[in-house]
Amino acid sequence: MKKNDFLLILFVLALFCPFIFIQPAYDFYNSFNKEHGMVMSFVKFAILATMGEMIALRIRKGIYNEKGFGILPRAIVWGFLGLTIKAAFSIFSSGTPIFMEYLGMKDATQVIKGDFTSEKLLVAFCISTAMNLVYAPVMMTFHKITDTHILANGGTIPGFFSSIRFAEIFKGINWDIQWNFVFKKTIPFFWIPAHTITFLIPAEFQVLFAALLGIALGLILAFASLKTVR
Repeated sequence: MKKNDFLLILFVLALFCPFIFIQPAYDFYNSFNKEHGMVMSFVKFAILATMGEMIALRIRKGIYNEKGFGILPRAIVWGFLGLTIKAAFSIFSSGTPIFMEYLGMKDATQVIKGDFTSEKLLVAFCISTAMNLVYAPVMMTFHKITDTHILANGGTIPGFFSSIRFAEIFKGINWDIQWNFVFKKTIPFFWIPAHTITFLIPAEFQVLFAALLGIALGLILAFASLKTVR
């Protein structure tokens, strides 16, 4: 284990331990999260998903950062994506049960709020499926475009805020990886099951679970990015 690995472990412990072992800190987090959910989503994904990308780089190259990687620009992108993820959770967790009631399922909006039953599992699965089929491909493609833009501009802040050539980058995406790995494999085999669990677990455990998924999201998309031949 290298010094940087040890420092990362210390950072993770310092980040999570207060909220696990210190009740006032956990209560403050819950209160602040309820009052400023969008702010917390930005911060959470900016830190955790970016950390996932850094860990992926460490696994592949043995380092957490390199010239042109652009940690700060990546954190900005993930923070913005965190806002859209928060919005997607709200929209699909509310709208999908209503649509299921329209299709004939009785009290789907109440079922998802109640104790675990087979019906709640079905509703959670449908919420996760709808969200990951409609929202996730757009988000993942946007991430790929911004990732390419960051690398093309040397990972700098001025370069990041330069004009993004969306059409050019979109055409240059390796769709064999984007479709066959990111979409066809990670969505049905990881994200739909993972988010089904998210909508099932008690609220007090969702914070930790969402944090782990935030890191996993960064890891998965980073690995897909690193596999692409640029």
